Amino acid sequence: MYLTSYKSLSHRLTGLALLLVAAGAMAQPIYRNVDKNGKVTFSDRAPAASTEPAAGPQSAATPASTAGLPYELRQVAQRYPVTLYTSEDCAPCSAARTLLTTRGIPFDERTVKSNEEIEALQRLSSQSSLPLLTIGTQQLKGYADNEWSQYLDAAGYPKSNSLPAGYRNGPARPLIAAQQAAPASRAAAPAAPPPPPPAAPSDPGAGNPAGIKF
Repeated sequence: MYLTSYKSLSHRLTGLALLLVAAGAMAQPIYRNVDKNGKVTFSDRAPAASTEPAAGPQSAATPASTAGLPYELRQVAQRYPVTLYTSEDCAPCSAARTLLTTRGIPFDERTVKSNEEIEALQRLSSQSSLPLLTIGTQQLKGYADNEWSQYLDAAGYPKSNSLPAGYRNGPARPLIAAQQAAPASRAAAPAAPPPPPPAAPSDPGAGNPAGIKF
C-alpha cells in the first residue's frame, strides 16, 4: 500500500515538474530581430547591445553622397549639389579634383570618354572642353581656382575641410550609364544625359562683381 502511494506521489511530482518546465518555456519572452539587410528572425535570446539597427530606406530627396555629413554641410550639399565632369589625361581636371577634395567639398564625378558622352557634354554645356563644374544650377566652364572658390563660397560651402574622418566621395561614373544587352528584336534606346542646368550669368551686375546668383 505504501509502495503504491509512493509511486503515485512520484508520478504526480514528475507531472508537476513537467508542467512547470512547460509553463516556464511558454512564459519565456521571444525577441524579434531585424538585421541590417531587413531580414526578420525570432529568437529566445535578446539581441546584443552592439547590434546595429536595421537600415531603413533612404529618402529619395536625400542624395547618398550626403549621408554622414555635418548638418550644415549636408543642407548646402542638398541645396547646391556639386558635380565635376572630367576626362582622362586632363591636367586641369586633376587640379579641379584636388581643389574640391582638399577643401572638403562632397561632389559627384562624371567621366567623359566615348563619342556619345562628348555629344552629351556638348548638349549639357554647349562645349566639349573639360573640366566642367556645376554647383546647383550654375555652370563653371574650365578650371579657375579663384572663380570656383568664389562660387563655392557664395553657395555656403565651408572654406576649410569639415568632412568627418573617413568620409570618401563616391567613385567616378560615366556620363552615360552602360546599357545592358537588349534582345535582338528590340534594341535598347540610348541613355538620355541629365538635363542641362542654366549657364552661369556672363554679364555680372555692379553690385555682384562675381556674377553669382543662386
